[in-house]
Amino acid sequence: MAPPGPPAPSRARPLWLAGALALLAVSMIAGLLGGAADISPGQVVLQALDWLPLVDLHSGLAPVEQGLLYEIRLPRVLLAAVVGGLLAVAGAGYQGVFRNPLADPYLLGAAAGAGLTATVVIVLVPAGVVAVPVAAFAGAFGGVLLAYALGNTAGRSGGTATLVLAGVAVTSFLTAIQSFIQQFKVEELQRIYSWIMGDVSGGWEQVRLVLPYAAVSSVLLLLHGRMLDVLSVGDEEATSLGVRAGRVRLAVLLAASLATAAAVAVSGLIGFVGIVIPHVARRLAGGSYRIVLPLSLLGGAAFLVLADVVARTVIAPAELPIGVVTMFVGAPFFVGVLRMTRRSAP
Repeated sequence: MAPPGPPAPSRARPLWLAGALALLAVSMIAGLLGGAADISPGQVVLQALDWLPLVDLHSGLAPVEQGLLYEIRLPRVLLAAVVGGLLAVAGAGYQGVFRNPLADPYLLGAAAGAGLTATVVIVLVPAGVVAVPVAAFAGAFGGVLLAYALGNTAGRSGGTATLVLAGVAVTSFLTAIQSFIQQFKVEELQRIYSWIMGDVSGGWEQVRLVLPYAAVSSVLLLLHGRMLDVLSVGDEEATSLGVRAGRVRLAVLLAASLATAAAVAVSGLIGFVGIVIPHVARRLAGGSYRIVLPLSLLGGAAFLVLADVVARTVIAPAELPIGVVTMFVGAPFFVGVLRMTRRSAP
């Protein structure tokens, strides 16, 4: 009998992508609407269309309201979309590389590693904002490698949860070091705490900072969708099909770590996006990474924008940290995924 081939992408792929784009557009309009100032949805839609190239519409908004939308709400919505998309597509990439449905940037040690090295740069080495993503990338990649090495010491007997348990241990250790380093800047603990719990209110400066890293990492991950499908059938079969498994894994790990590092550098630690969204995409559209990766990118963007809307409105006029909202959603979801994974284990 011939070995099973890689999963084929869903025939409804264009429909799923169109639906994800529509959901993202709706979530971004909701993000522009969310806030203390009462602006009608129609005016927000007209103003959003007016920002598009070659489109000239009159929204009827006063200059103050236009400034509120453009200077405060729009960069917040865009930053949430970029960060959510990066975390989700990175999670899908990690799951493809390790063939583990529980792999996630937050649980795998990548986010904690990025957070630690970013904190070192911010607190101890004031070298400018450009150095933060570089340091975060090194920490993210190092955290994943450490978790993977630790997981391998347990062998295969631990099942699919072994790698995640190793990631939890690495995350706890790196977070402890980060907490120790933070004591050198006691006067900034409130700002550091907000960063740890997640924050997407950085403004246009943070949007401009993250976009180059987001573009490079996202394109690299999307281009490797077919390769991850081939890897899913096993290294021997992948080699027989002309795919260099080691090179593909390294490329995806680098791209996913860059995506995680960029997200952490501008928004702090936001958990569970990388496990919730890829699983939903896989359930809806099938297991092919040629559809899971782009759906994760778009779905993660929409999810985090909506999570930020909830964070801004649920206890208005105060705000919840966005990481609290994602944990409320992600923790029960993770338990469900873990139970399903254990049931399917031989």
